[in-house]
Amino acid sequence: MSIYIVRLPDVGEGIAEAELVAWHVAVGDMVTSDTIIAEVLTDKATVEIYAPVAGAVAALHGEAGDVLAVGSDFVAIETGESGAQPTTQTTTQTAVPVEPADTTEIVTVAEPDPVPEPKPAQVAATPPSRLPIAAPAVRERARTLGVDLDGMHGSGPGGRITHDDLDRRLPQAAPVTVAPVPVSTEIPLIGLRRKIADRVTAASSRIPHITYVDEIDMTQLESLRRSLATEFADQPRLTVLPFVMLAIVLAIADRPYLNATFDDEQQVLTTYGPVHVGIATQTGNGLMVPVVRDVQTMDLWQTAAELERVTTAARDGTAQREELSGSTITITSLGALGGLVTTPIINHPEVAIIGINKMQTRPVWDATSFVPRTMMNLSSSFDHRIVDGWDAATFIQRIKTLLEQPSLLTMPPPRRSA
Repeated sequence: MSIYIVRLPDVGEGIAEAELVAWHVAVGDMVTSDTIIAEVLTDKATVEIYAPVAGAVAALHGEAGDVLAVGSDFVAIETGESGAQPTTQTTTQTAVPVEPADTTEIVTVAEPDPVPEPKPAQVAATPPSRLPIAAPAVRERARTLGVDLDGMHGSGPGGRITHDDLDRRLPQAAPVTVAPVPVSTEIPLIGLRRKIADRVTAASSRIPHITYVDEIDMTQLESLRRSLATEFADQPRLTVLPFVMLAIVLAIADRPYLNATFDDEQQVLTTYGPVHVGIATQTGNGLMVPVVRDVQTMDLWQTAAELERVTTAARDGTAQREELSGSTITITSLGALGGLVTTPIINHPEVAIIGINKMQTRPVWDATSFVPRTMMNLSSSFDHRIVDGWDAATFIQRIKTLLEQPSLLTMPPPRRSA
């Protein structure tokens, strides 16, 4: 026999480490070159690692939640190939821990010379077609519900199984046994949840926030949105967000230092010409921020289409790493659950975040009587080291004007005299 050591591959662009999210195999399991052995997390992308050789799992290095260095020992696989008996001659060797009857020792297994080189560990962008394709959150929910994914073809891109596919399969699922509710449960923060906790902690502890709240009369915009959505029903779904994104682009033209990132260690503010809007999105794996790039080049429908594409990819688990990073300003919204006021935490290292609260009909005084108007609050936070209160208020007031008079969103800006 021979032991093949799988080392943690570089699953990103030159990353140094990755967090082990979950093992998909146990010691003694038989694997082939298309077996998923583990899931690891880098930044906000979960990647499945496949076995590079066939054999039996001899050892697993690490537990869920461990942060492992790229190139470190990951899995040992007993390939079953015949080779030389243990010897002291100079050969390629791998140390493997085994457990004899009454002691533990390290047995050195020599590989014959020459030894065929197995393929290196590979990160598969998409699993082989005969395996069920699903995001980790979908797999975990399927296990909880007792749904067997084998042979199941999903409705998502490339046959990816989605949460909706699970819902349609539920009548065929085995009944789930309800366990007694424990008095308390300790849940370690691992994977994306820990990444979110780290980022929020860094942002709240390192950035002195100032939050500014203002109310906006959305009556005209909401009437326009409904009319456009009805007339162009074949176009991408039109929500309030694309209008807000276009308003941000126009408001940034007067205050480019709000479309920026701040390196507080180097004390350097970097402003950007392109407006890359991050969209805080709740997914089955937790909060993610997919990015709509170059919004300043898009019209309303293009913005709506790209917004729908990146947020759907984030929720389905198909978003690429570059689609989850690189934002220059972020929008956060809880939709119908948005409440009246929130205090958004800035997406570090950005300097501004725009928070959308829910719309509701309120009585508004128009100087003669109370009339029903569709109102919405914006609760937005700014890095007070870069943005003064007056600047924050002026920026939001500009967005307010653009949203209350939506025709301004489609008008070209006037030429400024030299």
